[in-house]
Amino acid sequence: MNARKERLDVAAGEDTSHILSGLTNQLPDRDPEETAEWVESLDALIREQGTERAQYIMRSLLQRAGAQSVGVPMVTTTDYVNTIPVDQEAQFPGNEEFERRYRAYMRWNAAVMVHRAQRPEIGVGGHISTYAGAATLYEVGFNHFFRGKDHPGGGDQVFFQGHASPGMYARAFMEGRLSEEDLDGFRQEKSKEGHALSSYPHPRLMPHFWEFPTVSMGIGPMNAIYQAQSNRYLHNRGLKDTSDQQVWAFLGDGEMDEPESRGLLQLAANENLDNLNFVINCNLQRLDGPVRGNGKIMQELEAFFRGAGWNVIKVVWGREWDDLLTRDADGSLVKIMNETPDGDYQTYKAESGGFVREHFFGKTPQTKDLVADLSDDEIWNLKRGGHDYRKVYAAYKAATEFKGKPTVILAKTVKGYGLGPHFEGRNATHQMKKLTLDDLKKFRDHLRIPVTDEQLEKDPYRPPYFHPGTDAPEIKYLLERRAALGGSVPERRSKHSDIELPEAKSYEVAKRGSGKQQAATTMAFVRLLKDLMRDKNFGKHIAPIIPDEARTFGMDAFFPTAKIYNPKGQNYLSVDRDLVLAYKESAQGQLIHPGINEAGAVAAFTAAGTAYATHGVPLVPVYVFYSMFGFQRTGDAFWAAADQMTRGFIIGATAGRTTLTGEGLQHADGHSPLLASTNPAVVTYDPAYGYEMGHIVRDGLERMYGHDSTDRNLMYYLTVYNEPIVQPAEPENLDVEGVIKGIYKLAASTTEGPKSQILASGVSVPWALEAQRILAEDWGVSADVWSVTSWNELRRDGLAAEEEAFLNPGRDARQPFVTKQLEGAQGPVVAVSDYMKAIPDQIRQFIPNEFATLGADGFGFSDTRAAARRFFKNDIHSVVVKTLQLLAAKGQVDGQAPAQAIEKYRLLTVNAGTTGNAGGES
Repeated sequence: MNARKERLDVAAGEDTSHILSGLTNQLPDRDPEETAEWVESLDALIREQGTERAQYIMRSLLQRAGAQSVGVPMVTTTDYVNTIPVDQEAQFPGNEEFERRYRAYMRWNAAVMVHRAQRPEIGVGGHISTYAGAATLYEVGFNHFFRGKDHPGGGDQVFFQGHASPGMYARAFMEGRLSEEDLDGFRQEKSKEGHALSSYPHPRLMPHFWEFPTVSMGIGPMNAIYQAQSNRYLHNRGLKDTSDQQVWAFLGDGEMDEPESRGLLQLAANENLDNLNFVINCNLQRLDGPVRGNGKIMQELEAFFRGAGWNVIKVVWGREWDDLLTRDADGSLVKIMNETPDGDYQTYKAESGGFVREHFFGKTPQTKDLVADLSDDEIWNLKRGGHDYRKVYAAYKAATEFKGKPTVILAKTVKGYGLGPHFEGRNATHQMKKLTLDDLKKFRDHLRIPVTDEQLEKDPYRPPYFHPGTDAPEIKYLLERRAALGGSVPERRSKHSDIELPEAKSYEVAKRGSGKQQAATTMAFVRLLKDLMRDKNFGKHIAPIIPDEARTFGMDAFFPTAKIYNPKGQNYLSVDRDLVLAYKESAQGQLIHPGINEAGAVAAFTAAGTAYATHGVPLVPVYVFYSMFGFQRTGDAFWAAADQMTRGFIIGATAGRTTLTGEGLQHADGHSPLLASTNPAVVTYDPAYGYEMGHIVRDGLERMYGHDSTDRNLMYYLTVYNEPIVQPAEPENLDVEGVIKGIYKLAASTTEGPKSQILASGVSVPWALEAQRILAEDWGVSADVWSVTSWNELRRDGLAAEEEAFLNPGRDARQPFVTKQLEGAQGPVVAVSDYMKAIPDQIRQFIPNEFATLGADGFGFSDTRAAARRFFKNDIHSVVVKTLQLLAAKGQVDGQAPAQAIEKYRLLTVNAGTTGNAGGES
């Protein structure tokens, strides 16, 4: 014990000045007597007129000091006490006894649900301690703040902490939304189908229950910020009145180390999103141990949020501390609170009241005397603020009434609160999934659950759930509270107002082509989008999202007409105001412009793409990103978007590994379609021409919002290029089905000779057509050219056909679409794209012909397009040589032809490449 005491004393005595505000410690006190008089005057003001008046006087003095050039530093960190003084706490309006009762039931049922899922034949895991520690934070919200979908104001959006999901299920059980059989289906989504609960908040898995996926930590806070912005966007554009809706995000203090958790705070402050509330459950622990063992995470977060422009409310101590703090005349107690690091606070909760008396209060004679009249049990029962519903209520009320800034509530709790000494505050508590029989009994006693020893001993793996019955007064009260607040939360509804899809004439620009002018597919898409936005009924539903590359994509044409969304409008004189394409911001602006911020752009895309469910108002987000900064940089966020059942269009502009000349290794995208193929909700296309895009976009809108669609929750990803070409008009008798499903014959060869097939996508289609000409003129080879609009969709269809055949032996197997399209196509197949070979190689198994792929494998680099394509051997002449090589192996052309072609076209000389041109923005 002596060794342990010494260790604690050393830890507590470490330099902790970084957690204090430092207002006075850098200056000498030249007149301590005068200082004492000023402090005494402030104390008297607080006693006689309260803290609110004292706050006003102090703020007035600080304001005056600044005007007089008196250097007063910004106070980013306050003392380690509650932000709201006792005399300013709002009166708690609820029935404390009823709420305490069913909060205990929920904590019991949540733990039992996870425990029962660990029985030997199941063992699916789960988390007990997070909800046990956060129950008060949630229940104060459920009983008094979280508004459901039927509330006149439209309902709130609540981002629940992923690991706390058992608590939400336990409440739904109390409300009669879930049965015992449902609770026993926790984490058994196929084996208990019909009575299954997902591990965490997964809307795609429970589409009528969860709204927001949050357990990929960092994405919840990011998406919550942009959800609050999206609410204002809808309101300011006149699409829905969201003025009475709040966004709540429940987060962990360990989660705040994620860059995404903190990286977008400035948006909420800059746009004055006072409809947004973060509640950070500060149990001082991450998954393996303390968040800041040697420091103080609450103080760190306070400084960070305050510096980012947020309103900060700390809920550190429960009401039992109020008297002690009032009697702390010389500030000794507050000083110890300030100086004690989190690692010691965690240890205190794993020890005893006597240990706390000796090691915490025993640090000074004054603080030791403060608790002299308290028993060890009373010291142990000095609660942290996050477990005191009065303190939490006061914080929530203050947050929802605060205007002009978003609010963060930092609530101190104990992880595993009430679960007993094996769980509370232990480093391993996050990984602990089940309770011993003794733990169950102690937990039952702590919560006063009417379950007998006999019931627990009968089968320790199946302790009973508890529900007092729907007629119990506390349950009636619970249901009355939810009814008054607009119904159950969480709840997801997918019914939305009708959306009238674009008229046929909106797609005509895509069909016409570019005439004699050259236009990259990026520009062809922008022209199509512009006409869709002009559609008188549909256009208002489009939400273009551009992360600071609009001019590169030619989308600056939207600035003066659609305007850039800014809730404050444009309060400055624009430097380019006299230009036709002047930069124009507006509170009613349609373009969402997150800046150099792809993570924010995906969050905005997700909020807009789920407005059909969140608000019943469909928006169609069109997120245009630069090169690989979409799926490579933000793939996890797109996965969460898929979970949330986002609908919209993702446009990978300046696509391709060799097309973005000059930009180099971290820009040259040769693999994003492969990354996109891993997301089941993403439908990926690599179109070559504007008319192909017109049909793809129309198909996407029909699938997302058409009356007959059965699979709506999709995101369409189109790769478009910045290399100008003459965009052809739509051919007569176009195989539209082939365009949509992934492949159609673009140009049949008219040459008599050995047959071959060239499959190409995107920017490589013109190369294939030129290769077709050269093969015919120089080598007498007949090559048909096919435009592959989607390698990914062809593979998915092929795999689905194989699965059908596998599960239905004896029946005629369905042919994959690509196999059917190429039926009768003679000769070897050469597949080419501006992506790595693995992308066209996806369809190899579905093609009976000999098959070879050309692509751009390896890192990109800066050079001309022609040189890059010659280096990667995916250019025009590489297609020619590869075709000859395959034909020569079959004896259908001269065996020397491939070598002759390599020499003729100088294929091994990078500077001999001629494929492509030098135009286009990059």
